[in-house]
Amino acid sequence: MSAAVDLLTFGESMVSLRSAGPLRAGGSLGMHVAGAESNVAVGVARLGHSVSWAGVVGADPHGEYILRQLRSEGIQVQHRLDKARSTGVMFLEQRTADLTRAYYYRAGSAGSTISRDDVHRALNAGPRILHLTGITAALSPEARAAFEYAAERAAAEGVLVSLDVNYRSRLWTRDEARAVLAPIARHANILIASDDELDLVASAASGVNTLGGANSDAETALAEELLGRGVTEVVVKRGAAGAGVHTDSGRFEAAAVAVTSIDTVGAGDAFTAGYLSALLDGGDVPARLTRGTVMGAFAVSTAGDWEGLPGRDELELLAATQSGATVR
Repeated sequence: MSAAVDLLTFGESMVSLRSAGPLRAGGSLGMHVAGAESNVAVGVARLGHSVSWAGVVGADPHGEYILRQLRSEGIQVQHRLDKARSTGVMFLEQRTADLTRAYYYRAGSAGSTISRDDVHRALNAGPRILHLTGITAALSPEARAAFEYAAERAAAEGVLVSLDVNYRSRLWTRDEARAVLAPIARHANILIASDDELDLVASAASGVNTLGGANSDAETALAEELLGRGVTEVVVKRGAAGAGVHTDSGRFEAAAVAVTSIDTVGAGDAFTAGYLSALLDGGDVPARLTRGTVMGAFAVSTAGDWEGLPGRDELELLAATQSGATVR
């Protein structure tokens, strides 16, 4: 059996081709690696933890690029090559300063074929944390079965399970997501969601799809339901409004770190990486929230899904310097 790792995650990583303006206007595209799970993997690895990512890529240059990039970040890659399918691709356009649009070319991709066998092998490494996202469950019936198996097995073996809802409307409907994710939530120790995603894993009897922020009675009710089903921490991401955590012992809140936002893609994954990193370090809930918001601030104030994420020695940079300053 392989040596244990701090964090294991699995899912589809794609090649992201990013445009600084409308795609229909043409122009140059930058090539990046994109994927919620690999974003978290990079963030956690940069903070000094051992990380493993499992997935499937095509036997093509795009797949080679993804593997090379992840390995260069110190991530242990447990992959399968699918010679019959292509690596997924997505285009991102910065339509306005405040709006980015994604266009997926991932239907039938190599990454969507991740299977129970792939996950079984990865879990044999004995991770401290298994991090899952709802995106994987939306990719294909095969990926959904792998997702469900991983959550059930990890919970049974005492592995801490982190589940980020990460709803993607271009992959499935809210009702489809709810039918799959709500039953799986009982296996999660840590449930992470944006403030409009909690009803996908808790009761939707209230008919609430959009919650009312940090003081929302609907949010509290949904979080209490999840806590009653065995979730230990319900983490709610609110973007520029910060984040909160509901636990049996109380509720905790943290404001977002004030920075100049230039690219919000990957900010939620960066927050999650910071939160899980502080957990691995033995930090309490306030410490986890603090590191999560700092990582989110790095993500939104730098370009790319994960390229601007800090190393451990850089975590204090945003707190120690004024906006616009040069560290000499």
